[in-house]
Amino acid sequence: MIGLVQAFSPSYAQARVKFLEAAATAGLPNESHSHPLPGRDGEVLAMDVALDGPADADKLLIVTSACHGVEGYCGSGVQVFSLHDAEWRAKAKAQGVAVLYVHALNPYGFSHVRRATHENVDLNRNFHDFSQPLPVNTGYRELAPLLLPKQWPPTPENAAAIGQFIATRGMDAFQAAISGGQHEFPDGLFFGGTAPTWSNQTFRRVLQTHGQRARRIAWIDIHTGLGPNGVGERIFACKDDAAALSRARAWWGSDGASHVTSIYDGSSTSAFLTGLMWAALYEECPQAEYTGIAMEYGTVPMLDVMHAMRAEHWLNIHRDAPPELARQIKQQMMDAFYTDTDAWKGQIISQARQAMFQAVDGLSS
Repeated sequence: MIGLVQAFSPSYAQARVKFLEAAATAGLPNESHSHPLPGRDGEVLAMDVALDGPADADKLLIVTSACHGVEGYCGSGVQVFSLHDAEWRAKAKAQGVAVLYVHALNPYGFSHVRRATHENVDLNRNFHDFSQPLPVNTGYRELAPLLLPKQWPPTPENAAAIGQFIATRGMDAFQAAISGGQHEFPDGLFFGGTAPTWSNQTFRRVLQTHGQRARRIAWIDIHTGLGPNGVGERIFACKDDAAALSRARAWWGSDGASHVTSIYDGSSTSAFLTGLMWAALYEECPQAEYTGIAMEYGTVPMLDVMHAMRAEHWLNIHRDAPPELARQIKQQMMDAFYTDTDAWKGQIISQARQAMFQAVDGLSS
């Protein structure tokens, strides 16, 4: 067994070692998909995959981390702890559920403390049919000149202009305009891309290998950055389907603190989004009944998260920024997506573990 706090890591390189060691200790083979670029410290980057259970299981639970790279500091801890958790592993095995751990969907962002991929793409806005016209985000187009100014920190005039947008349109409109996804500004925030990213293509291959024999699939994708600190919102992560939403709420909660929220009915802290990763499940594993959630853990207030993201994207454009400013921006980015306290880590593990147990029961029902 590993200690709860020890399951988490201060760098991608350490997180990867812990994941590989945990899989090996559990007696599981590792499947590595090497990334074309090196990590922040020159380390090898990879999307690592471990399957705990038979390859032909008809019930499969997928647990993923680092869709938004820097959020992997949280998700990796959950995966490492789970691989060491004998009670959890016995529970899944006894109920005939194979568990597929995909460590670091976006290893580049994880290592470089970025939310985006090496293509500057938000992976969870990148699952489109790129042969068709892409969504147009007029709200982002309006805000684009303000979000990434020529200098950082922004001027008082810049802050006032953004404050005026929020005062006039409301916070929900501001959040939707920025986070909804856009395909017009390649250096901008929440850029959905104009073609499938490396992570998109690689994850599809993982699903083709491990998901096409399962009759029922559940997916828990671990995220951070929205909501109250340490609270894991369970956000419905399927297409707008009443039967799937009913299953998700039966499995993971329909009232109280564990209520499954939805971007379709306005109950989620998330805005309505497009290009979401769950599209790959329907396309690569069409034989399976699919039920999924994003576990979205809160960190700091949303405006602080947005400010951190703006700063980090500015830094990605201005790589000649003074070293101390760059250090401050990267630390601000870490703080926006990872609360480095024992109490927060305990909340993360306990809520993820509960959701995973519930998923096994749901798949077996």
